[in-house]
Order: sequence, then structure tokens, then C-alpha cells
Amino acid sequence: MRYLSTRGKAPPVTFTDVLLKGLAPDGGLYLPEQWPTFDINDLQKRSGSKPTYESVAGEIIWPFVEGAFSRKELDDLIERAYATFTSQRIVPTKNFTENLWLAELFHGPTLAFKDIALQLVGQFFDHQLEKSSERITIVGATSGDTGSAAIEACRDRDAMDIIILHPHGKTSEVQRRQMTTVQASNVHNIAIEGNFDDCQNLVKAMFQDVEFNRAINISAVNSINWARVMAQLVYYWWTAMEVAGTRQVSFCVPSGNFGNVFAGYGAHLTGLPVHKFIVASNTNDVLDRFFTTGRMEAQAVAPTLSPSMDIQISSNFERLLFETLDRDGVEVESKFEEFRNEGFLAVDQLTLTQLKTKWASSRVNDDETLTTIASIYEETGELIDPHTAVGVAAAKQNIEDPNIPIICLATAHPSKFPEAVHAATGIKPELPPHLANLHQREEVFSVLPNNLEDVKEFILGKARR
Repeated sequence: MRYLSTRGKAPPVTFTDVLLKGLAPDGGLYLPEQWPTFDINDLQKRSGSKPTYESVAGEIIWPFVEGAFSRKELDDLIERAYATFTSQRIVPTKNFTENLWLAELFHGPTLAFKDIALQLVGQFFDHQLEKSSERITIVGATSGDTGSAAIEACRDRDAMDIIILHPHGKTSEVQRRQMTTVQASNVHNIAIEGNFDDCQNLVKAMFQDVEFNRAINISAVNSINWARVMAQLVYYWWTAMEVAGTRQVSFCVPSGNFGNVFAGYGAHLTGLPVHKFIVASNTNDVLDRFFTTGRMEAQAVAPTLSPSMDIQISSNFERLLFETLDRDGVEVESKFEEFRNEGFLAVDQLTLTQLKTKWASSRVNDDETLTTIASIYEETGELIDPHTAVGVAAAKQNIEDPNIPIICLATAHPSKFPEAVHAATGIKPELPPHLANLHQREEVFSVLPNNLEDVKEFILGKARR
């Protein structure tokens, strides 16, 4: 398998190159040269008489990494990645109503869906760097959950340093502390005086700075790295098979940077029968506005109860645009040039109509989020976090056929956002035992202005070379 850039100018590369570099040199994102295809019945047979999440993961991921790992190496890395999860099923599903299901993606070490990909990507990094005797500096931006999941996956590893940028004062306290209380010599946290989009723009600028890139051997853990998205394809297949067997399902995904829901679309492109993808937005509704009007236009970021979705520039949307525009890299680059220069990009009415055959969206504000948390608790006794609540509310607004199950992705444990859950239900969810003393742990982080040169200077002083 080789990989192409969405901008069309970079030469095709191997999975190893994609893993270690993340962003293509022409500024694009990598996608497979061609999508492998799977059949549910065949996949179930090849995954064993009693398929496990790990066995399904091996079957789905193998065509994407063949040539970089042996099949035994891949299976061993998968087993290691998920050994610490608190649910043996890795991603269990729960039936809320007749056709609404919840896929719990928060049973990893940092209680968020990012663990599912990043625990595996951390194993990939470690294995590949040991084989090549290389050292890398991982630089990433987070709106809340990616940072802690990436740090947990990469901490205490000799062959890598990890530096995470987060927006100062704009994550939940639990999210911040999960990053800033990790006492590991290879972990560094930067609080940027700005929002997540500012953090993300700084990271992209560093990747495109050739001299800086070479100086620290930079690598990515954000969902701009294809390995992240690839690992997430698995739980779409897994939950669909659990809920519906070979029948069609729909997915509702709380969305910010668009990587999670694009992974679902990638699963669909590999053969998973999906009726609709429902994109759930909070007040920062750039995606809902696009799927409604065909026009993407960034506005000011508003703080909400679901801070991981407080984003106006959704990086992984570029991957969907590439597929929608028949993989025309020149046209994709032109669209994003328009976005940079004019502040918006747009698709024509025919393209929007085609998109709407597979995509739907909804906007859910904070009041609706709290109401949803409260109603789900009253109806089922289950506590859900505010991001999941945005998804559940959007799913209920987009029921088309009561015979098609909607799987809503529960992206974080409710204890990561105790204030919102308490406001809605009167109950403050407790952190699990391994994080029980989180609020007593010492924090270490540096506050920096939203200035590229200041951030680069900081990183050059921390990265071991």
C-alpha cells in the first residue's frame, strides 16, 4: 500500500513514511492510493469463531500496513495496545432506545476515544524507531483529549520527545491535568494564549518549515496523521457488526476536527454498509453550516460545555473534499487557497446534493446539551458527557427510518466533564481509581504567546537530538 497527498504534488510514499512524518511536504494529508474492500461475512469468518476487537483490528489494518510490519508483528502490537483497556470488548455497545445505540469509546487509560488510536500509534512509533534507530520529536495540538491520550501513549520512551500545545484556559480541568501532571522527562506541555485553531495553525506551520522540521525530526500525533484515522476505522466495523450484523446502520459523531467521522467514511469506502453519517456540532457549527449550505466559513470560536469541539477549522475535512472532488489534488489545493484568501470555500449545488445522500448534520447548543444529559439519565440511569450529549441530541433530530439503527459515538467518560454533568443531573461523576488523585498531582506547563518563533525556540530548547 502506498499513500497519496490530498494536494496532489507530493510523491506517493509508504506507510512507514506516513507514520513518521504525518503531514505531506506539499501541505496535504495522506490517504491510501486505493481503499481495500472487506465483506462483513468474510471478515467475521477470518476474525475467528468468536471475533474479538483485536482480531477484527488485525484484519482491517493489515492491508494498510503490509510491507511495514509482518502480520505477527501487527497482531502483537495490537494486543499490547489494548491490554490496558478496562473493557474486554474494548468498545462495548449499549442499546438506549429501540434504534439508538451508544458505542462507548472511553475505556482506555485517559477515558477518551483518542486512546483507541493513539495507544496503537504509540506502539507503531516505538516498534519502527527501534528498527530504524531513529529519534523523533512529536509535536501536536489538542482541544482537550488528543493531548493526554498522545502523552500517555508516548511517555517515558527513549526514542521520542512529545510536545503538546493546548489553548490556555480553554480545556476542562480534568483534560488539562491529565496532560500537565505527567512526570516524564520526554513530555512537555505548552499552553498557547489563543484557541485550538491557533494551536493547530502553529503545528501546521512548524511542519511546513523545512529547516525546523529537519532540526528536530518532527512527527505528528494529531489526526492529520493517517495512522490515527486508520486505527479508528476498526470500531466502525466492530460496532456495526455488533449492532446490526450485515444490515445497514447510521452513525452520529460529535465532531470538531472531523477525523473521527471521516474514519467512519473510510470504513464505508472499504465496504461497510452505512446509511448516513450524522455530524453533530455544538455552537461552533462550521460543519453543520457546510452540510446545510455547501459553504465553509470560519467564525469566532465560542467557548461551550463541549470544549473538544470548540473548533472552526476542521483539518480532516480536506480528506472528505479530496474524495468528493474525485481525488483531484489541484482542485483541493485551489479550494483551500480560496479559504485562506477569502475566508471561505464552497462547493456547487450538485456536489452538495450528492453529499447529502450520505451526510446529515445538526447544531446543538449548551442548553440542549444539558437537557439531553438530564433526559438520558432520567430515562436510562446512564451518565453521559457533554460531547456525547451533543451527539445523542443530533441523532434524535435525524431519525429517518426507525428500522435503521443509529450508533452514537460516546467519545469521553462523564468524569472528564464533572461540572456539566452535575449541572444537568445533580450527580458529580467520580474519576476511576487510577486517576482518583488527579487534582492533587503537581502540574508542569509553560504559557506562551500565539507566536510561531517563540514556540519554535521553546521546542528547540527541549527536543533531544
